[in-house]
Amino acid sequence: MDWAEMLERMYVRFFEHKDWKFEFISETKGEEAGIKEVSFEVKAPFAYGYLKNERGTHRLVRLSPFNADNLRQTSFALVEVLPVISGQVEINLKDEELSWKFTRAGGPGGQAVNKINTAVELTHIPTNITIKSRSSRSQSQNKETALKMLKAKLALIQEEELQKKIDQEKGQHQNASWGTQIRNYVLHPYQLVKDTRTQVETSDAQGVLDGNLDIFIEEEIKL
Repeated sequence: MDWAEMLERMYVRFFEHKDWKFEFISETKGEEAGIKEVSFEVKAPFAYGYLKNERGTHRLVRLSPFNADNLRQTSFALVEVLPVISGQVEINLKDEELSWKFTRAGGPGGQAVNKINTAVELTHIPTNITIKSRSSRSQSQNKETALKMLKAKLALIQEEELQKKIDQEKGQHQNASWGTQIRNYVLHPYQLVKDTRTQVETSDAQGVLDGNLDIFIEEEIKL
């Protein structure tokens, strides 16, 4: 969860370096430190094209500040990147497939957003995908945002299933799994960030964690 919060900071810094507008959607804090998950909507030209290959497992190796013996530890966090679905892409959602839960909202850092049930948690029953939205003071706006995010996830699943069929026909199918990291961030015993797909690497690990991702993203675009 601490690693997830470090990644959140890294991407926020990257958005700021690019002068990209972004909007907080939801955040779930960890019990003791860090975050369990966070969602943003990035509003910039070609943002999805630039960021889509950041999707995957990110692996951190460091001396753990949460270990009494200060031992080397490996952590994993998953990054998802979804497009905002245009009206041309048809995703049919049936009311009976949707489960809604409404709670009082709280913003980043715990500040109050509202004292009524405006926060939304939407579960798509057939896939068990759950979306949280709590950025707006309006329940209807949070519902709209949750539906938009759900459609994006379902559209991505459709795209991935189509690609799997194409790869199987070509004999090139490979299963993507949680344990398949796209990038390693090593902070001990040396400093190195290396992308496992493009082989791009840098010893400026702190610079990367401060949002300097251009060398990786420029090569990812060529994938």
